[in-house]
Amino acid sequence: MTSLPRLPASAELAVGMPVLADEQALRRAFRTFAEAARSLERSYGLLRAEVERLRRELGEKNADLARSLEENRNMRVYVDHILEGLPCGVLVVSGEGEILRANPEALRLIETATTPANSTPAAAAGRVSSLPRAVCQLLQCAQKNAGDQELPVSIEGGRARWLTARHASIGDGAIKSSVFILRDVSEGKRLEDAQARLRREQALAEMSALLAHEIRNPLGSLELFAGLLAESELDAESRKWVEHVQAGLRTLSATVNNVLHFHSLPEPERAPLDLGRLLDWARDFFAPLTHQAHIEISSHNRLRGVFLSADRHRIEQVLLNLVLNAVRAMPGGGWIELGGSRIADGKAVSIVVADTGPGISPEHLPRIFEPGFSTRAASPGLGLAVCGKIVEQHGGTITAASRPGCGAKFTLTFPLSPTSVSPKAVRGDNVPGDRAGDEAGDNE
Repeated sequence: MTSLPRLPASAELAVGMPVLADEQALRRAFRTFAEAARSLERSYGLLRAEVERLRRELGEKNADLARSLEENRNMRVYVDHILEGLPCGVLVVSGEGEILRANPEALRLIETATTPANSTPAAAAGRVSSLPRAVCQLLQCAQKNAGDQELPVSIEGGRARWLTARHASIGDGAIKSSVFILRDVSEGKRLEDAQARLRREQALAEMSALLAHEIRNPLGSLELFAGLLAESELDAESRKWVEHVQAGLRTLSATVNNVLHFHSLPEPERAPLDLGRLLDWARDFFAPLTHQAHIEISSHNRLRGVFLSADRHRIEQVLLNLVLNAVRAMPGGGWIELGGSRIADGKAVSIVVADTGPGISPEHLPRIFEPGFSTRAASPGLGLAVCGKIVEQHGGTITAASRPGCGAKFTLTFPLSPTSVSPKAVRGDNVPGDRAGDEAGDNE
């Protein structure tokens, strides 16, 4: 085997030097890689620690956010409960006139509660233009003017409800809404009206008492002179007219006394009163008056022999007031009917005074028995109020019915005691001025 020739030492050194250089470079590269790997590992560890820290912070933030959301939710529920429980109405309206929120009281006041009160605001949303006209006017007035604004708002049943509204703006720029606070002040208004009515009644009572006191003196003289005439020698016709004058003076005297005691009317002086004979007396007593006014008066009397424990003079006063009102309402003539009958299976009686006058307008009908109310400027408005008090004192009721142009009808109703039909021995008691008690049949 032939051996290769041996290279010189300088040549061997030249060949080994590149190998050594590559090894050193490789070692340096491995060291660099190892340092980079260690640095990367350290960085990864730091990154993991940072990620863990951020995860913990995020968890804490999420927990805080959840607690904040829960608090906000609880606060909103609390505020909603306050809003729903407020005694005043709260109405939130957008700038475009859309109703964003209305609490149950607002829905009740403005009568838009067609949606259940516990529905969401979106379900209850509408537009202001769809509200009742009076409510729209109230909101517009409150939005234009500062302070509380109040207007009457009509509701079902013909009554009137008074509402006040206060306006406040919320939001800025393009997002702007209005908040209206609505309150029902109807009770306060009614209280003010009651106080004003009480002041009018007090003033009227003072004036009436003064006038009645001034009338009493000449009235006493007239009663004295009428008594002297009755005791003198007169023919039958003249005595009849004197008796009418005496009956009228007694009625007028009772009226004066009732005016004096209007606010503290004493208890009636009760005695058995034959209602049939009373109606007959009333027909004859009012006949001259109605004849002079070209008015026909008729009587449908089914109460003969029926007795009521009553004060005759005060019942006479009621009939006098009702008939005089009917006569004044028919200056061109007409017809008046006096009626009486037993009702409610004989447990009560009904006395009716009806006329063919112009009737009572529907807006005046509920108020005709109020003290001081009158459609005539010269009338103090006490006649029907006194009638109501007298009938009430006797445990009865008085009602009025009318249609414009079809006359008026007043009905007196009195309960009867089990002994309302008295023996004939009692007939004739407590009937001063009665001359027609023994007549039979109806006079029409």
